Amino acid sequence: MADEKLFDLRVITPDRVFYEDKVEMVEMNTKEGAIGVYKKHVPTTCILSPGILIIHRPGGEKKKAALHGGFAEILKDKVTVLAEAAEWPEEIDLERAKKAKERAEERIQSQGGEMDVIRAEMALRRALARINAAK
Repeated sequence: MADEKLFDLRVITPDRVFYEDKVEMVEMNTKEGAIGVYKKHVPTTCILSPGILIIHRPGGEKKKAALHGGFAEILKDKVTVLAEAAEWPEEIDLERAKKAKERAEERIQSQGGEMDVIRAEMALRRALARINAAK
């Protein structure tokens, strides 16, 4: 039974319910590294880093999205992602993302204050997530 492998995934942003359906697996970036979650995963919560969210749907279909950080609650039969922002590839302006990447790299090179470098690094991660999701 294929349904035995499925669990509920819900991705919520401040603007909308970005995704809600049954899935086989979900991959995302956390502060500790990349994780993949299947049904019956050990319950946990984690802080998410900007990166690619990969949703493995029944039948082998994969959906990718740019995820710009947030939190995830992982339960045995349900994963809830509260994301700062999430974008499907078709929603991403690739040229704008490339320009944002260049600006962030310039700010990192300029070595302003420590807080400016941290903000620039986060902007760079978000831009790279958009670029990778759009490809």
